[in-house]
Amino acid sequence: MKYYLKFTLFIVVLLALWEVLVRLLNVDSYTLPAPSAIASAFVTAFTDYKDDLIPTVLLVLEGLGMSIVFGVMMAVILHLVPALEPFIYPLLVVSQNVPVIVIAPLLVIWFGFGLLPKLIVITLVCFFPVTVSLLEGFKSVDKDLKKYMLISGASRMQIFRKLEWPGSMPFLFNGLKIAGTYSVMGAIISEWLGSDKGLGKYMIIAQRAFQVDRVFVAIVWIVIFALIIFGVIRFLEKLTVRWKHD
Repeated sequence: MKYYLKFTLFIVVLLALWEVLVRLLNVDSYTLPAPSAIASAFVTAFTDYKDDLIPTVLLVLEGLGMSIVFGVMMAVILHLVPALEPFIYPLLVVSQNVPVIVIAPLLVIWFGFGLLPKLIVITLVCFFPVTVSLLEGFKSVDKDLKKYMLISGASRMQIFRKLEWPGSMPFLFNGLKIAGTYSVMGAIISEWLGSDKGLGKYMIIAQRAFQVDRVFVAIVWIVIFALIIFGVIRFLEKLTVRWKHD
């Protein structure tokens, strides 16, 4: 609890300093609005952006779900069929070095303006930490216990189900927390491709209209969504990996 109190105090001090400097230096609102102006727009402009919140939330959830499925699937395949790792793993690494903002327009050309290219963008942003973390978890199980199970006649799949998969859960949740926070950013980028609804679209419209305070309002909502997802994943981790928190 002390950690969160300290963080809250730090944010309050930071916002207060921001407010004071903007006023003292007479910074134009088109350049950098004060926190008070952003807070005012957060409330007064709600009717303008309220219809953009749900589409972004749904896109985040769908994209994150697809990322988790793909990330877990790749980790399991590479672990159970290690002969594939030298061929596939480098490709996964390469995929993280291709700027998403560059490949996103190509996805629109290939797959149109529907949901699929948006989900692919989020998956490209989010799946890698899930795959890497889970692979590390598989490789970090107790070697002595694994040898004991082999001596006892356990099959490869029994070892996977009863030892490697449960033992990798803390690693998986570490990857999920990273992917969860990235998923909101991925959704916003995907909405820049050509959505008619969503915070990404709202940000573009506000930016073109030089309504910088509303751009910051969208950023605030992005942060809120990311924190909620992180909190939910952390809560699920405590429920699933109880022995880690005992």
